[in-house]
Amino acid sequence: MTELPSKENAFFEWYNEVLEQAFVIDKRYPVKGLNVWTPFGFQALAAMDRILRDAVAPLGYEEVNFPALIPETEFQKEKDHIKGFDRQVYWVTHGGATPLDVRLVLRPTSETAMYPIFALWVRSHTDLPLRVFQIVNTFRYETKTTRPMFRVREIHFFEGHTVQRDEQSAAQQVEKDLGSFRVIAEALGLSYLVHRRPEWDKFPGAHYSLALDIPLGEGRTLQIGTVHHYRDNFSRPYGISYEDAGGERRFAHQTTYGISERLLGAVIGIHGDSKGLVWPPSVAPVQVVIVPVPGKGPAGNLTPYAEEIEGRLRKAGLRVRTDDGPDRPGAKYYLWELKGAPLRLEVGPRESSGRTVTLVDRLGHRSQASADTLEAAVTGALERFRVELSSRARAAFLGQIEFVAAASGLATAKNVRLFGWCGAEKCGHAVDEAVGGSLLGTVEGPPPPVPGLPTDPPSCVICGATPSRWATASRPL
Repeated sequence: MTELPSKENAFFEWYNEVLEQAFVIDKRYPVKGLNVWTPFGFQALAAMDRILRDAVAPLGYEEVNFPALIPETEFQKEKDHIKGFDRQVYWVTHGGATPLDVRLVLRPTSETAMYPIFALWVRSHTDLPLRVFQIVNTFRYETKTTRPMFRVREIHFFEGHTVQRDEQSAAQQVEKDLGSFRVIAEALGLSYLVHRRPEWDKFPGAHYSLALDIPLGEGRTLQIGTVHHYRDNFSRPYGISYEDAGGERRFAHQTTYGISERLLGAVIGIHGDSKGLVWPPSVAPVQVVIVPVPGKGPAGNLTPYAEEIEGRLRKAGLRVRTDDGPDRPGAKYYLWELKGAPLRLEVGPRESSGRTVTLVDRLGHRSQASADTLEAAVTGALERFRVELSSRARAAFLGQIEFVAAASGLATAKNVRLFGWCGAEKCGHAVDEAVGGSLLGTVEGPPPPVPGLPTDPPSCVICGATPSRWATASRPL
């Protein structure tokens, strides 16, 4: 293992190196943009999926699984949708050596796969609301530079789809989805911004799009999720209608909720440090690693005590591993700091004879506990670690957003720019040009409390018009 590059000065070099050294993903698959999830990385991904499932269950979502192949005839029904995706899709043209009568699209997202079936499932107002989700792989021909988890061609994707009676109930669903994401972000220790994307940058076919963006340093942001309100833009071409209580047929309104593996990439990018990964306990493949520190003589056999500790913590529902390999303890400490285990338990002859354990969390805090209170001590240490990790991430989040009062500051600011915008497309594109990046949209809710921020949005940073709304812009990822 080699020393990691500086995360602050060379983020993507650090990111790629830490993924490789910690063996989260193997990038050597012979198709660009397709990566192999190692056992270690896939455990983190599976833990993230559990968080997502738990967050949407109270909203009434149920899990489904739809086919990955979509007939071109269905894909073309929503013209705005295909216009947005036609340059990104993979086409299946042959079955074996036989050309297909109808070409098939390899799922880029599932609106056009699900909605013909929704039209069969929804017949009456008593069938609504319909809320389903699936966690599947989607495929998009990413033409830019690919980066593991950030820009890939095979995407691990959570997608929620709902069918509602009217525009108001769909808007309420959007708010509920945003509430569930707050729960997800809290579990992962992440702070983020919610943006209403400008009209020219919303999801194809959407009435409006809300994006969940997180700063990644050097004025960049990463979109980690989206919630879209479709009105009846998809239900009309796909015939999703219902009979209301008065016997009249109406087209339904719909929403979608998407979160990709980028969310796990954000966890790595936000929490990691110069030593490597720093996993929040919620997604850590190994939450607690036990490292025996052998002494000399009969008292040096620490295996029985380590096995007892591991067994008790497993029964308490924790993901635990004992590193009983041949390496010296110092090398094991280095390895598990690189791999980001939240908590290390050191067990030596002194701990074994005194029935204690030494606890060291990934941020370096050291303490001791009696074996009699082992479970409570470990869960307490993990919770304190989680809280401190979240607090540290929140401070870093606020430090990466900068209020810009004048157009000249758009080009010179080093962080994510926060400013007033009138909403005009011309001014929006002027912001893009000045930043050398993208206007992310208007901020939903109150803006983050950064230094120098006035109480109300100032005039538009480009044209000086009022009223304006808070908006942000960032450099390209």
